[in-house]
Amino acid sequence: MASLDLTQDVVTLTESLCNIESVSLNEAALADAIETELAKLDHLEVVRDGNSLVARTSLGRDERIVLAGHIDTVPLTSEPANLPVKRVDGKLWGRGTTDMKGGVAVQLKLAHDLVAPNRDVTFVFYEGEEIEDQYNGLGRIARTRPDLLEGAAFAVLLEPTNGGIEGGCKGTLRVHVRTKGLAAHSARPWKGDNAIHRAADILNRLREYEPQTVNVDGLDYHEGLNAVNISGGIAGNVIPDACTVTVNYRFAPDKSADEALAYVTAFFDGFDLECDDLAGGARPGLDRLAAKAFVEALDLPVVAKEGWTDVARFSAVGVPAVNFGPGDPNVAHMDDEWCSEDQIVDALEALTGWLA
Repeated sequence: MASLDLTQDVVTLTESLCNIESVSLNEAALADAIETELAKLDHLEVVRDGNSLVARTSLGRDERIVLAGHIDTVPLTSEPANLPVKRVDGKLWGRGTTDMKGGVAVQLKLAHDLVAPNRDVTFVFYEGEEIEDQYNGLGRIARTRPDLLEGAAFAVLLEPTNGGIEGGCKGTLRVHVRTKGLAAHSARPWKGDNAIHRAADILNRLREYEPQTVNVDGLDYHEGLNAVNISGGIAGNVIPDACTVTVNYRFAPDKSADEALAYVTAFFDGFDLECDDLAGGARPGLDRLAAKAFVEALDLPVVAKEGWTDVARFSAVGVPAVNFGPGDPNVAHMDDEWCSEDQIVDALEALTGWLA
């Protein structure tokens, strides 16, 4: 049975966490090990939901905050082998080191070491972040056990940010914009109507689109509307009667998901359009007292999160959130994923200073 030792230093604990393989849908062994250790801590109430865990202090503090991180990883590789973890020249090399077991190790050390933090803390360790939304443990808890997240003034998601603070996140949607034509033999194209040619208007609209930079709570979010796939045609001698352009819209968190979809629908007015992926963004909430206190305590610059992360799930339940964690997101999911040992130590020290 896999086991952990929360008295280890945070870098060694990160190594131990990584070496308990937890590819998405296979998180049970790691969840068991985490639950076993958290259950030993008298200052925490621990609840398990599937292979996700919530541990809460109940000290009657004036404020409650959430520290959250996912325990699953993307699949392993054999060439190069990215488990077990290797420690070389101040770096941990291996699957999960950056995304995001360094952050999870920081959570666990705080849960173990801070018996009486200056705020009540809810620790969330959740499954299924790297795959389809239906498996996401944080999303499930927000839907079915909202009481476990109640009362929070602020949340920190310990996703890798290279040691900086990234506020909120952009929303994302994906639409399939379709044209219809009339099939014919390519030797007699006048008998048909080329659906791929009709897609030129879609592409021209995208080419003329001028992306906006939107300031939300003092942070600049760069929007983008881009074709990410195009498909059409069935054979080299057939005029295609259908073409689909897949478009991704990344929008600033000043817009709701519904407003973003309405914008894209109007942008492609006259075309058949289907949306199959839509997730709202998250405002950073830097005007909130809890967020201000966090930024002041860490004394780090704050930039906008240009991608989408699970901070949006906190925003959906009214909790402002930021991303802050060890690891360079540019190496997440790479075969040679690695994380600086110093960043893991620094993240623990920063959050300890905020909460101790």
